[in-house]
This record gives sequence, structure tokens and C-alpha cells, in this order.
Amino acid sequence: MNKNDKISTMAVVKETPDKGFVYKRHVIDTALTDDEVLVKVKTASFCGTDYHIYVFDDWAKNRLQLPLVVGHEFSGEIVKVGQKVTRVKTGDLVSAETHIICGTCEFCLREEGHICENTKIIGVDTDGCFAGYVKMPAANCFVNDKGGDPLHLSVQEPLGNAVHTMTHFDIENKCVAIVGCGPIGLMGIDVARAYKAKRIIAVEVNAYRRNKAKELGADVVIDPTREDVVERVLQETEGRGVDVVGEFSGNATAIVQAFKYLKAGGGMSLLGLPPKPIELDVSNDIVFKGIHVYGVVGRRIYETWHQVKALIDAGDLHLDKIITHEFPMSRIEEAAEVMGSGNCGKIVLIPEE
Repeated sequence: MNKNDKISTMAVVKETPDKGFVYKRHVIDTALTDDEVLVKVKTASFCGTDYHIYVFDDWAKNRLQLPLVVGHEFSGEIVKVGQKVTRVKTGDLVSAETHIICGTCEFCLREEGHICENTKIIGVDTDGCFAGYVKMPAANCFVNDKGGDPLHLSVQEPLGNAVHTMTHFDIENKCVAIVGCGPIGLMGIDVARAYKAKRIIAVEVNAYRRNKAKELGADVVIDPTREDVVERVLQETEGRGVDVVGEFSGNATAIVQAFKYLKAGGGMSLLGLPPKPIELDVSNDIVFKGIHVYGVVGRRIYETWHQVKALIDAGDLHLDKIITHEFPMSRIEEAAEVMGSGNCGKIVLIPEE
């Protein structure tokens, strides 16, 4: 490959502002900046964000410029490097931080790149990884051990969301609630168990995912369609509530309830994205309880990635239980419908060339 090469590859493209994806041949320009690498994609995983793009909801309509190659969670082999790249090399098997940050804004300079004011996300703001190849800044690549399970490699990015959410507050020997047991919420249960939470209470409407939560070690699993969640959580915690809430659902009712059963002095980590503003009782549920509220944006760069690696290297997680489906990339619309049904954990996609 020389710097003027172009590669024709199959890719998942969002072409029109309506429901669906197109799986088609797409040409990728492989010319690199000095600090970029070209990665041959080995595995990719389907995210809730990808489902928002698939159905093309209001968020997608307001954010995306079409056409766009979608996808942002992946692993692959570096096949080409820019002239100034030294931290990775050709042949490395990498996963990637999908938030491309500027490195020069106020937040980047104080080592808070996760809230960089110029962040671009692959598969959202730039072409993504549901393709044979993807270009990335070398600084965003993290080298994997080649002996690991290849299906686990692309899920490190969403796993980082779960780690960021559950470790902002100290959870060792604490009672925690996981609200919403989609793929990242399930990872949150696994992470909470690995970080030695004393008791884990999961809240989830979908029966399939409630069973997954039990399988992953949740001590109490609540169906909010059948029980008063606040009453049950208080019952399970001697009337005091939980020490920490990891909110993964983005559901307005669930979030309001969580503020009710969070213990005084406790911590609320919010990752889920409500579609509309939420009315809270700030006086009684936040101020007078002296609680701490933390908004989770992506992963702390690069602290979270080191935490993820440590968990995987120690064998403390159960990713085989969280990854429930594997599809060839050509069956992307089937994968999207499975995600939309809720009857799944994490879905991994395999490129076919």
C-alpha cells in the first residue's frame, strides 16, 4: 500500500434519513496524516447509538450528516501507519477509544479529554468501523494481547462506559443499584461485582435482561412494571437506600425514582440519555440529602482503558455471558432488529472480507 492507495470494501452505510442501513461496497481513502493508522477490522459490536441511527430518531436527525459509514466499537490489526507514529506498529491487534479529542482545549490540557469541547466520534461525526478498514489517530489505539478471545476485543469501548459509571464513586462493600440492564448495564453489574460491591440491586423491565442480570450475580432484580421500585429498594436496604446508583436506562420515571431511593450522602452516576428534560425534586432529593451527581461522558482518557485492561487481564469479568449474539456484518439489519427487541446482550459483528 502506498499513501495514494484507495481500498474498496464492504461497509454498512446510512444513506437516507429513514429507517435502515445499506450494506454496500465503499471506497476508503487510505492516505494517512502523520499521526494516523489504518486498521483492518476484525470484530465490531453493535451499540444502542447504532440503533438510534438505524431507526433515525430525533437525536440522529439532529446530529448526523449523511451518507455515513456507521459503527464505533471495534478491534482490528494495524496494516499501515503514519510517518510520525511510534506508540503502535504494523501488525498490532488493537481496540480503540472512539472519541477523537483535540488535545489542545482547556479540558484536554487539564487531562479531562473525555469532555473535550471538540470531540468527534467515529461512526457519528466521521466515518466509522462497520467496514473492512477504518482510519484512527494512533493515540486512540490500545494494543491487545493476541491470545485473547477475539469476540471480547471490540466490547472494551462500551465496557469502558460501564467501568467509568461504576467506579466514579467508591463501591467496595457498598450497596449499589444498576438501573437499566441493557448491554452496558449488564456490564455494570459485572464491574460492580468485580469491584466488590456488597449488594447489587438491578432494575429492568425486560424479562430476558432480568434473567441475564441474575446470571451475572445481581442479588435483587426488580421488575418496575410489577413492583413499586422505591418501596422495594428501601425494603432491601433497611429503609436507608443504596449508596451508589449507576443509571443506564435514560428512562425518566426510573431516574426520578432513583433519586428517591439513593441514600443520603450517596452518589448518582448517570450514563443513560433521557430523550426529554426531567423534572426533579432538587430540594428534597438532592440538596437536603447531600448527594453527589456525576454525568458520565464516554471514558476517562486514558485512565478508564487501563482499568478495563486490568479487569480483563485478571479474569474478573464474564463477557461470554454478556455477548449473546454474533452476526456476519452483511446481516446488519437483522442484528439491529434483535437489538431493538431488547432480547439480547451485546451483539458482535464479523466483517466478511
